[in-house]
Amino acid sequence: MNQVYEKVVKCYESIKEQIPLTPKVALVLGSGLGNYADTMDVKAEIDYSEIEDFPVSTVPGHAGKFIFGYVKGVPVVCMKGRVHYYEGYPISDVVLPARLMKMMGAEILFLTNASGGINPSFSAGSFMLIKDHISSFAPNPLVGANIDELGVRFPDMSKVYNPELQDVIRRTAKECGIPLHEGIYVQLTGPSFESPAEIRMLRGLGADAVGMSTVVEAIAANHMGMKICGISCVANLAAGMTDNPLTHEEVQEASNKAAPLFRQLITESIASFA
Repeated sequence: MNQVYEKVVKCYESIKEQIPLTPKVALVLGSGLGNYADTMDVKAEIDYSEIEDFPVSTVPGHAGKFIFGYVKGVPVVCMKGRVHYYEGYPISDVVLPARLMKMMGAEILFLTNASGGINPSFSAGSFMLIKDHISSFAPNPLVGANIDELGVRFPDMSKVYNPELQDVIRRTAKECGIPLHEGIYVQLTGPSFESPAEIRMLRGLGADAVGMSTVVEAIAANHMGMKICGISCVANLAAGMTDNPLTHEEVQEASNKAAPLFRQLITESIASFA
């Protein structure tokens, strides 16, 4: 058996008896959404530290647990805290949670994150529906021997973000009166914020928002045939867009401020996925 796949199976086997439901939606909570579970009908929680060989987040503001429950009747597994490539984990570990949630039965992967705004029409606290992505410098998680149990060697990437799910999110935002931008998200490795020159480069490539996660998870989930959607909370304008230096505290503060609307948009969207 492929070693990467064997590790996913090992993680699943170590917790399968504790999983109380078969999730329809796998939700990855970005910065500012750590308290989302307060809105769920929670049935069980599993700390990442309880899962054999599971990578544990080291980032402030990112707790480490799977939360199982219902969002308006829809069975959901949610990741409270994700791991990032910049923490020193191999890319196979960074996408292991997405693969594990698919093994649990999840059909939809709902990705959220905090990002830096590159599009000049964005401001701190804006929400952006992810229509497509660019991976820049982050390793592709499919490099190496293909895991045939998960997907094909050369997966199509023309519609990574499911058009039907995008329509649901657009309609939900309109019904809730929540302004929603749309655009292209680009992932860099981090952990340093981007330089002004890098932001000018990314703007030239067509990116609207930048961050340090999400794309590699989307690639792995697409490989497995999951339906994917994503929303990015623009926590700050990227380097060079203003004269202000960037800090992690600023990102968390803006994300926390936008959290109530973000939670509403996610909750109502998930309810409409059913």
